[in-house]
Amino acid sequence: MRYKAEIHVTLKRTVNDPQGLAIRGGLHSLGYESVDSVRAGKFIEVWLEADSAEEAERQAGEMSDQLLANPVIEDYSVAIEATPSVTP
Repeated sequence: MRYKAEIHVTLKRTVNDPQGLAIRGGLHSLGYESVDSVRAGKFIEVWLEADSAEEAERQAGEMSDQLLANPVIEDYSVAIEATPSVTP
């Protein structure tokens, strides 16, 4: 079966986020003064073959731990979706 793993990676709350601060400053300069905090991150889509959604999630978690995220300073979440066999 073919699955799409959607992986969201963000800095841990205890880690300073200079990109988020810059975005917040930019939004304030555009008049969005109500924005009081911004956290920036990355979004990664991975298509893979697996026997089950659980196996796809396990593999995506391993990929995140080993390459896609730095577990020392970043958190990540994985969402799995069954997809058609056509590559995007």
